[in-house]
Amino acid sequence: MNFEVITFPYQQNSAALFEAIAHLPWAAFLDSCHPYTEQGRYDILSADPQTVLITRGEHTRIVPSGGSMRLSTEDPFQLLSDSLGPIQQSVEDLPFCGGAIGYFGYDLARRLESLPSLAEDVEQLPQMAVGIYDWSLVVDHQQQCSWLVGQNPARLERFRRMLLSVAENSSKPANLSPYRVVGSICSNMNREEYLASLARIKKYIQDGDCYQVNFAQRFSVTAKGDTWQAYKGLRQLNAAPFAAYLSTPDCQIMSSSPERFLELRNGLVETKPIKGTAPRGEDSIEDMMLAEMLKNSSKDQAENLMIVDLLRNDLGKVCATGTVTVPELFKLESFARVHHLVSKVCGELAAGENALSLLRACFPGGSITGAPKLRAMEIIEELEPHRRGIYCGSIGYVSFDGDMDTNIAIRTMVHAQGITRLWAGGGIVADSDPEAEYRETYHKASALFDLLQRMEQMNSECG
Repeated sequence: MNFEVITFPYQQNSAALFEAIAHLPWAAFLDSCHPYTEQGRYDILSADPQTVLITRGEHTRIVPSGGSMRLSTEDPFQLLSDSLGPIQQSVEDLPFCGGAIGYFGYDLARRLESLPSLAEDVEQLPQMAVGIYDWSLVVDHQQQCSWLVGQNPARLERFRRMLLSVAENSSKPANLSPYRVVGSICSNMNREEYLASLARIKKYIQDGDCYQVNFAQRFSVTAKGDTWQAYKGLRQLNAAPFAAYLSTPDCQIMSSSPERFLELRNGLVETKPIKGTAPRGEDSIEDMMLAEMLKNSSKDQAENLMIVDLLRNDLGKVCATGTVTVPELFKLESFARVHHLVSKVCGELAAGENALSLLRACFPGGSITGAPKLRAMEIIEELEPHRRGIYCGSIGYVSFDGDMDTNIAIRTMVHAQGITRLWAGGGIVADSDPEAEYRETYHKASALFDLLQRMEQMNSECG
């Protein structure tokens, strides 16, 4: 089927356009956070998918719009690949021409590996929730151009009018209930419990069970109101190039992730693992000092290299022999609240492989498990009190033309059943300083805390 492409008036802040569709079913905004950061390039907006795939445990529900639901126990990655159909001709200059948008939760790994069941699954959310979208608005902030692309002219015109009404300020979204925090933010472990778990991890490392384990604590707070309003605040406080807002029937996801998991573009694969974190300074001199300390930290470099080696191995499962390379190692990248060490691993996809087989081979991302991956995940299940759910999974798209871009779902809030949850963790290695690791979780979550505390303050002021 041919794609129709319509030029759309460019706006530097795509959140203003997303207002028009934010409350439609399965609204999706893959957000570069422009104009608050220049690190990303494209925004992708869509809603009202033609088909949705929802995986819970061993079953995936495939629900076509206006059709009959089908239940399957087949591999969710293969089911999604089948739902996308044969790879179609790409549209020049567009990274996405319609296709799959959604999330792949961390616990989808249970369909790939045999893992113990020890942590409590409080949220009870689907392990995968993905829509197949036949239209999208793609915004290119580098070229300052926007396009509507789709396969159904009538639906494309409907959404063009809807978006244009907001772009031209001729209509405003309906009055919505403001997002409000009720009560205090609580962790699922206290400091002593966190430090005891780190001691257990270091003993596992000493005994040779593993080299590194990514360990996280989870925070939660009761909240009510419109999460889209909260996300608009988050993208300003913690602008990040792989951010996203997703609304599904089960939950709303507000992600300000700085980390790319997997990009596939014309057969070329890229992953950019983050390992190594330092807070931003209070002034330019302190900021530069903290950045240099991180850049020259042998501990953080060693931690980063372990994950680079893990990802080289993962990419090697589906990339052509001899094509996996590491063009960037320990590059310093600075974000709104933290500095990170970021590496880049690349490869060329082997014949017969596709975006979903690539995602399956590498899932979940090694930067948020540890090494070796399976043993690290077993230890995470033992020591983290609650299942991660969407946290440390992946959010992104797989286009009808076979290309893909996904993040690692960190710096992410998930709102479900009246509770907003967020997580923060880090890679634990043999020479990790437990107190420093504990403080680092708070550095990473600082923007999320700030947002929630502002919402709590607003609630108090409104009485």
